[in-house]
Amino acid sequence: MSILGAFLFFILVVIVGIIPFPIIYGFSNFLRFITEKIIGYRKKIIETNLVGSFPNKSKAEINKIIILYYKNLTDVIVEGIRAFTMNRRQILKRHKIINPEILEPYLLSGQSIIGVTGHFSNWEWGSLSAGMQVKHNVVAFYKPLKNRYIDKFVRWSRTKFGTTLASIAETSLTFENHKDSPTIFLMATDQGVPKRYLDKAYWIHFLNRETAFLYGAEKYAKLHNLPVIYIDIQRVKRGYYQVELSVLTNEPRSFEDGVVTKMFAERLESIITQKPEDWLWSHKRWKYKRPANIEMIK
Repeated sequence: MSILGAFLFFILVVIVGIIPFPIIYGFSNFLRFITEKIIGYRKKIIETNLVGSFPNKSKAEINKIIILYYKNLTDVIVEGIRAFTMNRRQILKRHKIINPEILEPYLLSGQSIIGVTGHFSNWEWGSLSAGMQVKHNVVAFYKPLKNRYIDKFVRWSRTKFGTTLASIAETSLTFENHKDSPTIFLMATDQGVPKRYLDKAYWIHFLNRETAFLYGAEKYAKLHNLPVIYIDIQRVKRGYYQVELSVLTNEPRSFEDGVVTKMFAERLESIITQKPEDWLWSHKRWKYKRPANIEMIK
């Protein structure tokens, strides 16, 4: 089955790869209709998440966000597939870092950086664009796919312009292996926390709820004393994105545990509040409650 699944996936990549971008978004519109109107993909989860996060919004406002969310979701899906066949010129034109110079003082002095972001707008093209626009080592952490053939294809595609992919299962080893060369480590830190890690998570008031956040980015920032940079990805227009970098902290060790993660959460929340349809609402982000013995980060 894994071979058949990989073969079908490769066929899809080829088809999407030869279609001009304007037509791709026509396909995204069709996929959105199927996903929203026919299948109703996780619609109840999306609505529940939005109502809980924005209790003051009317039903009409929530419904409008849901419609726009499906548009964002299917655009990111087809853009993610198109990433396999995009060339350098297309990536640089469509996913541009507007202030890469903010990284230079750190990297030129031999210091590595942790870049944190959320699943907001098009994060899929980030590993492609970063390798071309940052003139130093770039390592992006990812969760390997169960289909080993597709996973191998993904690793090839996402690293073809210079970025290195590293499994989240090898995070400690990856930091250790790059300790002697200035590197920017890319980490998406807004994933849901597995149940077995709830007592180790940082619990933060986020989008009107008590929310568990993974501790990895802060842990390694403090362990190696690395600056933390927020990566804000915004859609300028359909198929075009700009990436703006900003410093969360230069001295992570100066804060109590959880505070750096809270800085990230607050920055992400402010961005989501301005454009909620571009965040990933279809996950069960709040399915677990805070353990009674764990305090909130203040």
